[in-house]
Amino acid sequence: MSADTCLIPAVINLLIATRNRHKVAEIQSILGPAFRCQPLAELSNAPEVVEDAPTFAGNATKKATELARWIAGKAELNFVLADDSGLEVDALGGQPGVHSARFAALDANPADQTQNSPDAENNAKLLRLLQNVPAKQRTARFHCVIALVEVRPPGSGNPQVQLFDGTCEGRIDFAPRGSGGFGYDPLFIPNGYEQSFAELGEAAKNQLSHRAQALAKLGIWLSCK
Repeated sequence: MSADTCLIPAVINLLIATRNRHKVAEIQSILGPAFRCQPLAELSNAPEVVEDAPTFAGNATKKATELARWIAGKAELNFVLADDSGLEVDALGGQPGVHSARFAALDANPADQTQNSPDAENNAKLLRLLQNVPAKQRTARFHCVIALVEVRPPGSGNPQVQLFDGTCEGRIDFAPRGSGGFGYDPLFIPNGYEQSFAELGEAAKNQLSHRAQALAKLGIWLSCK
């Protein structure tokens, strides 16, 4: 395929299937001005999609497809983008994984798949579980899967799902460091660095992160669609 046929349209309108404004802002920053990212929070009566799949891909697919069906005919949007991502810690057998956002809340109600925890509580629980784990055994990674679904007219059949993934390897520090980012960023030190994601800042994180890698693949796919 020639370069002339791989051109991104002037603006692609995306519904970002999350109410986490930090995540929406990060996605918008990484994708740039060729995309307009609309937060789910701006749409009234949007359905709550329960993220009860056992994998990142399953949760991302469920959110994207359900919201694409709901939004069809209601707004001028080209695609629904759903991200499911989390932290996998080797010493914890891959936890918190798909439960990353509700890691601490699971202590009170393990069956509740809807109640997220404050970042500080999730970080505190992670440090508590790793308190006796030495530095060399604190390896971890952020893993992201993005599902992209084209918004089609009602009754046009099941939407097709495109999946894009990314990972960022690193380790978990012994205490939070830095004031930037969100989630587990103050504890996560990417390989090749001595600073946490929260210390490195947005520009550096958006070059390294699991989400940046997945979005780069998405951008290439859209540009050649």
